[in-house]
Amino acid sequence: MDLQHWLGRADHAIQEWADTYSPYAPHPSLHVDDERFASAFEALTGRLTKDNYPFFHPHYAGQMLKPPHPAAVVGHLTAMLINPNNHALDGGPATAAMEREAVAQLAAMFGYDTHLGHLTTSGTIANLEALFVARELHPGRGVAYSAEAHYTHGRMCHVLGMKGHPVPTDEGGRMDLDALEDVLRSGDVGTVVLTAGTTGLGAVDPIHRALALRDRYGVRLHVDAAYGGFFTLLAGADGPEGLAPEPWRAISRCDSIVVDPHKHGLQPYGCGAVLFRDPEVGRFYLHDSPYTYFTSTELHLGEISLECSRAGASAAALWLTFRLIPPTPAGLGRVLAAGRRAALRWADLISRSDVLKLYQRPELDIVGYFPAVEPAALSAVDAASARVLTDGMSDRDPVFLSTLKAGREAFAVRHPEITADVEGARILRSVLMKPESEHHVERLHDRVEQLARPR
Repeated sequence: MDLQHWLGRADHAIQEWADTYSPYAPHPSLHVDDERFASAFEALTGRLTKDNYPFFHPHYAGQMLKPPHPAAVVGHLTAMLINPNNHALDGGPATAAMEREAVAQLAAMFGYDTHLGHLTTSGTIANLEALFVARELHPGRGVAYSAEAHYTHGRMCHVLGMKGHPVPTDEGGRMDLDALEDVLRSGDVGTVVLTAGTTGLGAVDPIHRALALRDRYGVRLHVDAAYGGFFTLLAGADGPEGLAPEPWRAISRCDSIVVDPHKHGLQPYGCGAVLFRDPEVGRFYLHDSPYTYFTSTELHLGEISLECSRAGASAAALWLTFRLIPPTPAGLGRVLAAGRRAALRWADLISRSDVLKLYQRPELDIVGYFPAVEPAALSAVDAASARVLTDGMSDRDPVFLSTLKAGREAFAVRHPEITADVEGARILRSVLMKPESEHHVERLHDRVEQLARPR
């Protein structure tokens, strides 16, 4: 699609609507002439293009960053010209309806037949809301989460005055359910957070096997699928990108879910979501506002969220994107499949390499690996990984990676041949969340091999 054309159409459509009202003159205090704006705009674009990384390019395989889909850009900008606030129907009637429709599509994607949910500004806030409800349902009881879960859970437990219980992981970075059961026997835990796609390596906790523990100990199960949630579209799919369906199908039986459309949902940052299976948890949110809830007796989004003001533009962007690329296997699933195939292909190339070693087999689209070094010691791995990262970014033909700090115990389980002479080592980490990575992975591999060769 021609982004410039549709951005122009967006401006024209909103102006046509504005022209149906009586004319008025903008206040002179808001006036900025073109010459002044040109100078400021040049400074803006200069900083954005000179002090930044090429997140759009397939040779950027570092952090979880990629441009939003053009449809999301157009949807966001079009609504932003009106600037609705989805806290109340009074502030954004059209975008509130779009939010409900898009959230219903997310709930259907996970298999919820009933739900209460809304968009948030981030996965962090979405997880805060899920743990807030957990606290209200199980006062005085804590939260258990994988030791490799996102750090937000420990932070939010502190914010909410709840005790966090990190649980050890297995050799694949997944929560060890035997260790979890040891924690649950104490009776101190009311909610278990299961991660569907850790942000470090993309590990998926055994959600299907945790259901029995939920029944046995009476705890809630919350799924943090902020990063990996959309991969449920590949559960049981044919081809190499297909994922074992059991943990993904089990999500429909869990009590709450968090997913970030601004990661794999093609949205600009500022678009998370939280879903609850039982709509009755809305009672914990109920409050009154003396000046916002007045045009409708229908439940306002602000009455079922902790956040107040939220951009209606985020809902418009997601709604428009889902109209074109819906969260279905034949829609958004095709986008995720490309990144998953790229990760598996790179893992195969690394497995056959004489200068790189695979840290562990990727479960989603994140590949962890490190340079083969002599002596085979953690300190040497750390130094070599740091060198590849730095050299890759400064090279004339740059490649952009990231690193992940792996502890000595985690290394020992996966690579006992590496001498643990220090507490841990950085490994290289590549996030292949752009579908274009599928057509560039061989080039990425060749460049990283060149950078990793001993000098």
